[in-house]
Amino acid sequence: MRTSSHAAPRTWFITGASRGLGRAFADAALERGDRVVAAARTIARDDFDERHADRLLALTLDVTDRAAVVAAVATAVEHFGRLDIVVNNAGTLSMGMIEEFTEAEARAQFEVNLFGALWVSQAVLPHLRAQRSGHIVQVSSIAALGGFPSTGMYSASKFALEGMSEALAMEAAAFDVKLSIVQPGGYWTDLYTSLSATTPLEAYAPLRAELERQWAEGSIDSQPRLAAEALLQLVDSDDPPLRLLLGSMVYDLAFDVSRRRMDTWARWEQVSRAAEQAVAAPGHDQ
Repeated sequence: MRTSSHAAPRTWFITGASRGLGRAFADAALERGDRVVAAARTIARDDFDERHADRLLALTLDVTDRAAVVAAVATAVEHFGRLDIVVNNAGTLSMGMIEEFTEAEARAQFEVNLFGALWVSQAVLPHLRAQRSGHIVQVSSIAALGGFPSTGMYSASKFALEGMSEALAMEAAAFDVKLSIVQPGGYWTDLYTSLSATTPLEAYAPLRAELERQWAEGSIDSQPRLAAEALLQLVDSDDPPLRLLLGSMVYDLAFDVSRRRMDTWARWEQVSRAAEQAVAAPGHDQ
């Protein structure tokens, strides 16, 4: 890991900046002397320390509104002159078994977690390409490591975010723009208190009871400031990774999931290899 010292203040654009991880990211950037465009559905300048007022632009923004996103980015660039770090942090959690989701509920989960990040990424890229610099940070989740009962649609939205972001990282690199995917574990935010839930089907009552029993055993989450400290190290790096795990629990889970997948692939190697045999295109002379 190589880090560099950035003498000049940088400009951040952070979505979901009014609370949780987004607020911790914004506060950390302001404390170090950087400029911050803090965007959220509900936000105001006086929500932040008045000491940073001259380096803060608070914008009310619904990331699912593509036109509003484009306008917000234009306002940010006009106000501060450039963007250096873009953090797609806005996200929502909808809990429920896959069978229980209505079409509207399923689409709503993707509107914020995938399309919101897509609209912001598309809006900032012309500016980052023109200056041939910048760093996009996509805040994913431990849920992108695998699907779990009752959070499957949330996982699906984060899987989609990561697939899109992997491609975007390679495309943006052609213009010296960096992209990193951050996968946080548990932090004390209001994600779980502000979640939405499906209408439960009675058939899943036993599974729900088992999940509640597991959750009752408790998990010790961390303060968001620790994630913010890790993010500062990430954006200060001259060679940032495509993915960064935040927390011991998600770190261990990532390795466990990867090993289990590799073991399964190895057991089924013969079947996998037998399913491929190169032949000429149909209709071509043999």
